[in-house]
Amino acid sequence: MNLGELVRLSLQRISVSPLRSALTMLGVIIGVASVVAVVSIGQGTGRRITTSIGSLGTNLLTINAGRSANGLVRGAAGSATTLTLGDASAVAALASIRTVAPSVSTQQVVAYGNQNETVSVLGTTPEYLGVHADQVWQGSFLTAPSQDLALRVAVLGSTTATNLRLGPANLGQQITIGGLPFRLIGILQTKGGPGGATDDVVIVPLSTLQHRISSTASLSSISVSMVDGADSTVTSGLITALLRLRHHLGATANADFSVLAQAQLLQVASTVSNTLTLLLLGIGSISLVVGGIGIMNIMLVSVRERTREIGIRKAIGAKRRDILAQFLVESVVLSVLGGVLGIALGALASLVIGQVAGWGFVFSLPTVAIALVFSALVGIVFGVWPARQAAVLDPIVALRYE
Repeated sequence: MNLGELVRLSLQRISVSPLRSALTMLGVIIGVASVVAVVSIGQGTGRRITTSIGSLGTNLLTINAGRSANGLVRGAAGSATTLTLGDASAVAALASIRTVAPSVSTQQVVAYGNQNETVSVLGTTPEYLGVHADQVWQGSFLTAPSQDLALRVAVLGSTTATNLRLGPANLGQQITIGGLPFRLIGILQTKGGPGGATDDVVIVPLSTLQHRISSTASLSSISVSMVDGADSTVTSGLITALLRLRHHLGATANADFSVLAQAQLLQVASTVSNTLTLLLLGIGSISLVVGGIGIMNIMLVSVRERTREIGIRKAIGAKRRDILAQFLVESVVLSVLGGVLGIALGALASLVIGQVAGWGFVFSLPTVAIALVFSALVGIVFGVWPARQAAVLDPIVALRYE
């Protein structure tokens, strides 16, 4: 009996008890759907994180003030605020640096009319726009005169503008920041950075924030854009050596600042995403194994139910390999059908999740092929024992079975 005939007989047998066949395939369906959906979610998340980090700026380095330690965990924003405008100027003089944008950040209540919210207020220079690859949607950005004269002008992130119900028609009008009046001169294009934080911000001239709002001469951070082709590791080392020298730190002293490269963020995000995907894949694989056990259980029951059929087939000339092939193919067909349905269900789940999460439909053909092959292997592995049980039945005993 050829393979096509065996598959046809298997499909006929499955159609005799559709409910039992569906319940038998359920574990495989869930397992394959989980694998396809998990890989889709992992790839979609990785793509979104990469895009979000990339949107922070090209060849970006960030120098953060202070460094705190808590056991083995180190943070980049301790209580010390040791960065200065002199540090920013010194870093800008390095050959591998294109532009620097010093900044100070604080939390303030921003209000317009009867709308208000507590938001991050960022004091920075006109170079910030280029360093972080931001774009102005409406109006204009900070200028050198606004920085030199400490003018009270403000640029809003898109989320902040929406929350305060401000739009292009409101440019030139007055808002208040920490109770002080500021003139709205621009609204930034939506950027969609990590957590949307880059869109929920108010940007004012650095000199204005230092002299009129926070009264501090220190910087919170310095954003650095490297020239094309510059090595981030080498540049980070040069910046570290320069600032340690400027801050008079000894060879063994802990640095009172930290330098974080965009590439490091991408690497950490990729590692976390891959680890999470592998963890969820393991959970999905367990579902496949459970589905395989269910197939084996049903096939063993099927062998017992069809003992007389097996005896009749052997009596009219069927060999052991024929009986073995019949039950093994039936097990594989059950598993592969479950795999196909699982792929369809996983693709549907990927589509829904991608639309809700905002990264669109992500579908991996290699993953689908692997899931299909794995479901077939599940059918083979868990179908061998029941098939062998059927093949070794004594025809005389089988014919006498009631």
